[in-house]
Amino acid sequence: MKSVLLIGIGRFGRHAAMQLYELGHEVMAVDIDEDRVNDCLEYVTSAQIGDSTNEEFLKSLGPDNYDLCIVAISNNFQSSLETTSLLKEMGASLVVSRAERDVQAKFLLRNGADHVIYPEKQMGKWTAIRYSSDNILDFIELDASHGIFEIPVPDVWIGKTIAEIDIRKKYHINIVACKQNGKISAVITPDIHLTSDITLLVLGSYKDLDKYLHSRR
Repeated sequence: MKSVLLIGIGRFGRHAAMQLYELGHEVMAVDIDEDRVNDCLEYVTSAQIGDSTNEEFLKSLGPDNYDLCIVAISNNFQSSLETTSLLKEMGASLVVSRAERDVQAKFLLRNGADHVIYPEKQMGKWTAIRYSSDNILDFIELDASHGIFEIPVPDVWIGKTIAEIDIRKKYHINIVACKQNGKISAVITPDIHLTSDITLLVLGSYKDLDKYLHSRR
């Protein structure tokens, strides 16, 4: 369990608070808007109404006592930048800040952010990759070139074992897990027989996966 200071409870911040709650973490939520604070009370350990760019207010929260500080402020980059900088000056060990554009990310990183996240950019990429292909059911981005993709078992593989399809040698793609009836198994052995109700979680580059998908057409 970690202690988290979450600043900014808009749509993204609220979803982050809900997920942190589900994971069992302690969350202190902060927003300048009273209604937003009230709306998230059931998902957080405690909450405060206040301006995070106010140095005295922010200091009173004790940023250096949290394992993680998330700056999720939206539609006010100046406040996000100032808050990020103040958190780091006050000894916050890990600051993750939200950005909407690359130029914002650069400023945030220069002013104290340890990591920057792009909710809109990341979701836009996920949507484009997921729905522009008939054979990608889900994916997790690992870096600019690689990801983990969930794909159905091709008809020509049904009844064969993982050793027989030899996907690693042919397409430079690694099977990291199988999913069946909503359950994931990460124990992959060469003798697993593939069936039509299995989907595969494969690790590879976008280029190699695209080559594989085109070969299945």
